[in-house]
Amino acid sequence: MTHTRHFVSPEELKAALGEQQYIASDEIATIMFLSQELGKPLLTEGPAGVGKTELAKAIACATGRELIRLQCYEGLDETKALYEWEYAKQLLYTQLLRDKLQDTLSQASNLSEAADRLAEEEDVFFSMRFLLQRPLLKAILSEYPTVLLIDEIDRADAEFEAFLLEVLSDFQVSVPELGTLTAVHRPLVVLTSNNTRELSEALKRRCLYLFIDYPSIEQEMAVVRLKVPELSPKMARQVVELVHSLRALDLRKSPSISETLDWAKALVTLNAHNLDQATLETTLSVLLKHESDLQRAKRWLQRPSSGGQRDDSEDPRFRRWRN
Repeated sequence: MTHTRHFVSPEELKAALGEQQYIASDEIATIMFLSQELGKPLLTEGPAGVGKTELAKAIACATGRELIRLQCYEGLDETKALYEWEYAKQLLYTQLLRDKLQDTLSQASNLSEAADRLAEEEDVFFSMRFLLQRPLLKAILSEYPTVLLIDEIDRADAEFEAFLLEVLSDFQVSVPELGTLTAVHRPLVVLTSNNTRELSEALKRRCLYLFIDYPSIEQEMAVVRLKVPELSPKMARQVVELVHSLRALDLRKSPSISETLDWAKALVTLNAHNLDQATLETTLSVLLKHESDLQRAKRWLQRPSSGGQRDDSEDPRFRRWRN
């Protein structure tokens, strides 16, 4: 991979994302363009499943860059993110080169000289061939421009976030045995966060910021029509409107865009032509992944549309889906 694409305007970038089947708003395209031009990491926050990770994948494909992904989790440390020495490989080489080492050491006249001779051979065993590159170092040392996706940074510890801030400041890493390793090409960096914890002000200052929320009905309709063209326009609208209504409920986990698409594909597979009560109740688990959410949604679907008391705060869009 030697050729990468550089965009000259947000409009061109938006069109390129569209070619990768990523429907970007003007705001997303503009901030992504500025990240490219200013060389600043892009921090994207928002609910799970709104397309933050997909944005990084789409921009990698659109620019022709390799995507390198660091998946964050609690307990992630420098070793797992940066590099570690392949001790088993070093030991194997030591055993294979044992005779050569013995020849080298046998020529020493005393213990001190033997130690000096052994030290001279350290470069053989602490070289790039034994360095196992984790995502951060791989992005720094790549021969070609890359997109570095740091996914769900909010799941990592604050200590790791502080370490990451240092790496993102100058894109160079100090390896005691090798010296300072500097980026050949500055990666295009996308960080994602699901807002499970507050990120530091220092990290936010270092990045451009983009909040990606659930799309509007029309935007999500466009995504469904693009990704599931087999679904009729009428059914696509019914699907999207119901998903938006469910998101307004007090659910443990609201349906994401990917779950909307899964549901649309499921309805095509079932050859469903209308969202009747039976279809809704038998396929809701494609959208909702917690038993409490399923029960809440089913109770909502079964409530009468007229007669009896109704919560005045209830979203009026809900009524059309009831019997």
